Amino acid sequence: MRLTTAELDAMTAEAIIDAHDEYEQLTAFHSVVEDRLALPFNTVVLGVTVTVTALRLRPGTGIVALCRRGRYRQAIGLLDLPLPEPAPEGWAWVDAYRHWAS
Repeated sequence: MRLTTAELDAMTAEAIIDAHDEYEQLTAFHSVVEDRLALPFNTVVLGVTVTVTALRLRPGTGIVALCRRGRYRQAIGLLDLPLPEPAPEGWAWVDAYRHWAS
């Protein structure tokens, strides 16, 4: 389900209500997405199925998804993470983060 710009604006306002600068807003989004996005979930990156196991905030990079496949691990920017099918519960907050970041 695609959210409207108004819905994304409302979610963004909710996420960053107490944040004053861009870093605080990023930190606030990390907290909200981490709290509301159901983990773990699978998605396909470069044709390979990976499992997203956690989210981290990396200064200068933003929010990253920690992905694993077997013994391999890779952090992928949440802005670059492909939409999983089906989308996990709470994925709308990833869309709101992308809306804020654009």
